[in-house]
Amino acid sequence: MLVVGVIVVLRYGFQLGSIALQESVMYINGALFVLGAGYTLKAQGHVRVDVFYSRFSLRGRAIVDSLGALLFLLPASFFIAWISWDYVSVAWRIREGSPEASGLPFVYLLKTLLIVLPVLLAVQGVSELTKSLRIAFGSSLPHNEAQNEAQNEAQNEAQNEAERRA
Repeated sequence: MLVVGVIVVLRYGFQLGSIALQESVMYINGALFVLGAGYTLKAQGHVRVDVFYSRFSLRGRAIVDSLGALLFLLPASFFIAWISWDYVSVAWRIREGSPEASGLPFVYLLKTLLIVLPVLLAVQGVSELTKSLRIAFGSSLPHNEAQNEAQNEAQNEAQNEAERRA
C-alpha cells in the first residue's frame, strides 16, 4: 500500500511516472498472496462452504479435511506445478524481463511463484493431511493441539446453540 501511495504522490504531485514502481506493485501482490497461501491453509483461512462442516464432530471434520486434501488440494497442486513448469522454465532460460523499456527486468522471478505456490500448498497439505488422519483414526494429539481443538469444539457448539436460539 505504501508503494501505491508513493506512485500516486509522484504521479499527481510531481508529474513523475515510474513503470518500474507500478510493476513492483504487481510483484509485491504476487509474492504476498503466493507466499502466504501455505500459512493461510495452516490457519484454515481459505474460503470453505461451512453449511455442514461446523456441525460435524472433530473426527468428522478430520475425515472431510483428509478427503479434501487427497481429492482436491494435492492433485490441484500437482497439476498447477506440472502445467506451469514449461512456462516458468522458458522465462528462466531467456531471463524474461518487462516488455516496457523502463520496467523491471525480473519477470522470470515473478513467474517462479507459479511453481512456489503449489509446492508450499502441497507441503502444508501433507502436514494437514497427516494431522487430519491422526485425528480421524484415533491417534492421540499433542497436549496443546488437543486443548486447542477442545476449545474450538466448545466455541463451535456454543455458536451452534446461539444460532438455534435465534
